[in-house]
Amino acid sequence: MRSVRRFVIGLAASVICLCANGQQAPPAPEVIVIKAARFFDGRSDSITNGAVVIVKGSRIDAAGADLPIPPGARVIDLGDATILPGFIDAHVHLTEEGSENWFRDFYEDIMRFPAEQAHYGALYARRTLEAGFTTIRNVGAGDYLDVGLRNAINAGIVPGPRMLVAVHAIGSTGGHGDGLPIPPEQRKPRGPLEGVCNGAEECRAAVRYQIKYGADVIKCMPSGGVLSLSDPLEAPEMTQEEVDAVVAESHRWGRKVAAHIHGDEAGKVAIRAGVDSIEHGSFLKPDTLAQMKAKGIYLVPTLLAGETVGSKSAKFPPSIAVKAKAAFAARTEMFKNALKAGVRIAFGTDSAVSPHGQNAQEFGLEVSLGMTPAAALRSATSSGADLLGLAGEIGTIEKGKLADIVAVLGNPLSDIHQTEHVVFVMKEGKIYTGR
Repeated sequence: MRSVRRFVIGLAASVICLCANGQQAPPAPEVIVIKAARFFDGRSDSITNGAVVIVKGSRIDAAGADLPIPPGARVIDLGDATILPGFIDAHVHLTEEGSENWFRDFYEDIMRFPAEQAHYGALYARRTLEAGFTTIRNVGAGDYLDVGLRNAINAGIVPGPRMLVAVHAIGSTGGHGDGLPIPPEQRKPRGPLEGVCNGAEECRAAVRYQIKYGADVIKCMPSGGVLSLSDPLEAPEMTQEEVDAVVAESHRWGRKVAAHIHGDEAGKVAIRAGVDSIEHGSFLKPDTLAQMKAKGIYLVPTLLAGETVGSKSAKFPPSIAVKAKAAFAARTEMFKNALKAGVRIAFGTDSAVSPHGQNAQEFGLEVSLGMTPAAALRSATSSGADLLGLAGEIGTIEKGKLADIVAVLGNPLSDIHQTEHVVFVMKEGKIYTGR
């Protein structure tokens, strides 16, 4: 028996050795060194000269000034450029895009098949990534296009930014999230599955449906909106009980809540409910902003959307044009008051209202209304990462973070519009734009 046992043990050891010898060790991850005249780490108020960022595989291995180059590393010297963390846009609609012709958009919304629209989403995703935005939060989409696009990007099928998606935005019947007033004989009325709810119990169901079908974040609509025909802009469109239910259920399931708000009264409802961010905020008053500051609620101001809609308000139907002018007129004072109050601000554009890929124009608008260039850059890096719950992985250039890195010509602290001229984009160690 002992000899048999020794034979079996020896045979097993031989098999293990043969298997081990037959397996090849995985190749060491490529080491890429990115050099430039300067870098902004995502936290500071200043630029560091002599930038060297060492990337190993998908993560940053080291970052600093004039670091030694590891032997055998691939070196990319960007010259007179500034390295920054990959930009984060916390408010986009990546699966759609408006044009100069609202009526044509209305027609195409009806006539395009979801599979056709998905191809447009892939195009917009690539444009956004190439503009330096390596992470976005998609706050509402139809036909589960955002879920499909996120999954395709994650699988490497199409290039695009990292996506956190909301599926359908949640709001009341007749509200901003309920779509255009197409007669019910021509389009089936929407319910909790599509994000339309009345009463606290239906709103809880709506949250659960969005999470069931893939939502990373919940978007709710307690306020009227600009680009909808039938609802007043400033009116609260959800009750306190309904918004309370959305927030409580979302937080119970581990999801943050982004609240679409224009009117001040709706803003107070959202703040009492404990939302994580307020989007737009056009008519928020100083006392409401002070409440946001006290609770640590982020403002995502979407200045570019206001600029875009305000500049072409005459091309919209009259009911929309009136709202567009009012929101555009109010946003400047609100934003300046938010800065004065010390409200936390995260970068967001509402791209789809403006063309995808032009997101960086938001930086210039923030600075033109009183933000320092460094604070504007932080709004799209460390602050954006904090709002999205991803601060442990992205938002700054430091050892251990995912290698989401962009570079722009010149010095964006001297000219913030340099953010509109991206020359290098890396996401998780893979280069999409640049050498």
